[in-house]
Amino acid sequence: MEFGLQSSQKIGFSPWWSNAISLVDSLSTRVVEFFRKVKKTGEDDPRRIGHSFKVGLALTMVSVFYYVTPLFDGFGVSTMWAVLTVVVVMEYTVGGTLSKGLNRAFATLLAGALGVAAHQIAVHCGEKGEPILLGLFVFALAAAATFSRFIPEIKARYDYGVTIFILTFSLVAVSSYRVDELVQLAHQRLSTIAIGVATCLCTSIFVFPIWAGEDLHKLVAGNLEKLASFLEGLSAECFAEKGGIENLEGKTFLQAYKSVLNSKPTEDSLANFARWEPCHGRFWFRHPWKQYLKIGALSRQCASSMDALAAYIITTSTKSKTNTDPDLQLRIRAACKEMATESANTLKELSTAIRTITVPSAAGRHASAAVAAIGKWRDSLSDDIALPEFLHVATTASLLADLVLRVQKIAGSVEELARLAHFKRPEPLVHDAKIKPVVDEHSRSHLSITLEK
Repeated sequence: MEFGLQSSQKIGFSPWWSNAISLVDSLSTRVVEFFRKVKKTGEDDPRRIGHSFKVGLALTMVSVFYYVTPLFDGFGVSTMWAVLTVVVVMEYTVGGTLSKGLNRAFATLLAGALGVAAHQIAVHCGEKGEPILLGLFVFALAAAATFSRFIPEIKARYDYGVTIFILTFSLVAVSSYRVDELVQLAHQRLSTIAIGVATCLCTSIFVFPIWAGEDLHKLVAGNLEKLASFLEGLSAECFAEKGGIENLEGKTFLQAYKSVLNSKPTEDSLANFARWEPCHGRFWFRHPWKQYLKIGALSRQCASSMDALAAYIITTSTKSKTNTDPDLQLRIRAACKEMATESANTLKELSTAIRTITVPSAAGRHASAAVAAIGKWRDSLSDDIALPEFLHVATTASLLADLVLRVQKIAGSVEELARLAHFKRPEPLVHDAKIKPVVDEHSRSHLSITLEK
């Protein structure tokens, strides 16, 4: 009996202990995984650490107005609006902070003034007519402002300001029925909001500034490099002399263009914020940011063509190969390789031109060579080609030709950007020349000119 009791106690105690150990192991694994993600987030973009520091600094600065008694006596409990403004307005980029800050400041000023004016008009209607007229004012302005949010131009740039306008006007108009010193209350709130906006702007611009325009500039150039990487891999893996389309499914170059397909939301957001930013670095006010969106749209069209070409190549690589004439196959590969290589060189030249803000002088030459390669490809086809071979060649030719033409459109759009943004011309190569006389007994005296790089 004692043995049975001890055994039952051990059996009852063992599952509890194993569950506790597994729970601790699970928690420790999750904690380690969490800190690993935190480390990776900081390593992916170290500017995130600087932005977090800026938000903490801005909140600490506006909190002084609440802690210091003379400042608190001047603004009262409305000081909390400054803290709230910093939390809501502070964005990752300078343009985002400017957009939200100016929208909030001007919307608060306009809505506050209209709210006070509505109160002054409603007072003359008597005690019974005042709330009715205030209700009509709130209904009319709130409905009109809400409808304006459906207009694309206002939605893109002033949506936050319209929201703040509705909120502020409703608060001022409704509270004016019960509050005696309405003007003083509106003045305090407007002042504290202005303090919060000014704190955000100064912190965002002068402490580790992150410019949306610069990010958009680098994003567009980086996307062109990704497209060039796909074409370079295509040229090296598929169209080389000893290359082929077998076992391409795991190649990294087939994934290079994927992120370009989903870049539109980021580009639109950065372009919208960039329009708010002042002159900075190499970007002056009213920089042609819309042209970057055109280049981005053409890049996504090019990436979609690459996606179709990659899908076709992977599909045909899994099927049985047809017996193609070796001479025809060699001519087709040479033409395809030239098209892919020249298009890749075009995109790399365009990317470098955008990064360095210089006119893409060599891109047009590479684009013309790629277009000329299409003609070589068509000339290599003859009427006596077998139907399966002809269909395969014609499909590949059509996809590659479409890709080359899209690259040519990107080149034209980048050249337009260079014209609008006044890109600098690349400096011509200058060689140092050494001239020295040479005297020879067997020949007449002459000059020797040596060029040095």
